[in-house]
Amino acid sequence: MSGVSIKDVSGDPVVYPTRNGLPEKVRGRVIGLLNARLADAVDLQSQAKAAHWNVRGEGFYALHKLFDEVSEDAAGYVDLIAERAVQFGGVAEGTARIAASRSQLPPYPMEGTGWRHHVEALSAALAIFGELVRAAIDETARLGDAGTADLFTEISRGTDKWLWFVESHVSEVPLGKR
Repeated sequence: MSGVSIKDVSGDPVVYPTRNGLPEKVRGRVIGLLNARLADAVDLQSQAKAAHWNVRGEGFYALHKLFDEVSEDAAGYVDLIAERAVQFGGVAEGTARIAASRSQLPPYPMEGTGWRHHVEALSAALAIFGELVRAAIDETARLGDAGTADLFTEISRGTDKWLWFVESHVSEVPLGKR
């Protein structure tokens, strides 16, 4: 049953009764989307923690702290997403095993320890996560769920901030662009 959502006989996610005003079919689609992004958020949190633990070299202390802050915020995103799925009568499918099988982020490259390696790897993960979250904003808005679109908007703003903080360690502004 690895990588399989809790589904009913029709193949749709199980949606438990709730007085939430969104139609059950919409809630089911949103729960599926939330669980997809939950897997990515769990993976992002663990990737940031891996960068935190393994970074070495120039700027170690600042990056060690930065990566830990990214991990803490990603853990917050995990909680927001999981709780939203449950609010709609769904099941939050947020275990490490499920996240590993479903995440759309690339695997974290563990072969390097230098600061640049971890900055590049975490920047890539943040950028992909940001794109997935922006797509979730559009999809939940299309489904008529402004609340979940707003939740994803909040996560998008935070992710964009962390991407800026992390990738600024390797980005330089060209002289003509100052």
